[in-house]
Amino acid sequence: MQTAAENKRVLEDTLIIATHNEGKVREMQDLLGGKVTTIQSAGELGLDDPEETGTTFHANAALKAVAAAEATGKIALADDSGLAVEALNGDPGIYSARWAEDENGHRDWDYGMQKIWDQIKDQDNMRATFITVLALAWPDGHVEYIEGNVHGTIVWPKRGENGFGYDPIFQPDGEDRTFGEMTQDEKQGMSHRAKALKEFIATWCAS
Repeated sequence: MQTAAENKRVLEDTLIIATHNEGKVREMQDLLGGKVTTIQSAGELGLDDPEETGTTFHANAALKAVAAAEATGKIALADDSGLAVEALNGDPGIYSARWAEDENGHRDWDYGMQKIWDQIKDQDNMRATFITVLALAWPDGHVEYIEGNVHGTIVWPKRGENGFGYDPIFQPDGEDRTFGEMTQDEKQGMSHRAKALKEFIATWCAS
């Protein structure tokens, strides 16, 4: 069996994107287009979505990637991403998706954005960082990690209808628009996930 370090065929065969989030799947497929023969998501394969019991982005990304690799016998790529707000001591962080769940347990990103703003609106510090950790898992249990991040500022009211999650309240450094106001191509030129995926391609694509 090839080791992970030797396995440069990863993007020539089938890659499982271990997520049920259609927004993430679209971003990853756009960036990986032409680099891998077949891309399938955990959602379209009907795989279980493992409970994210880890306490770090690395741990949660690995949980998802390993579960998908074991279930399919294929190499799987997962990410764990979140928005770390300085005035909230890094929250919501790994709990970013859970922060957007209303009292009935329904995920509502408008609710999540309002929740963040309500807790920081009286603060002077609006700094925040979007963080992504990618975990690439082989069926034998080996895992590799890549991290990407982008720094910026929380803005209010939210601006833009593009992207997903907290994009409409995050303005990256050096820009006068939020991720929610950018096109997909514009966001992919600078986003945390795009940075991590570009490094992933450079590292694991067959030359």
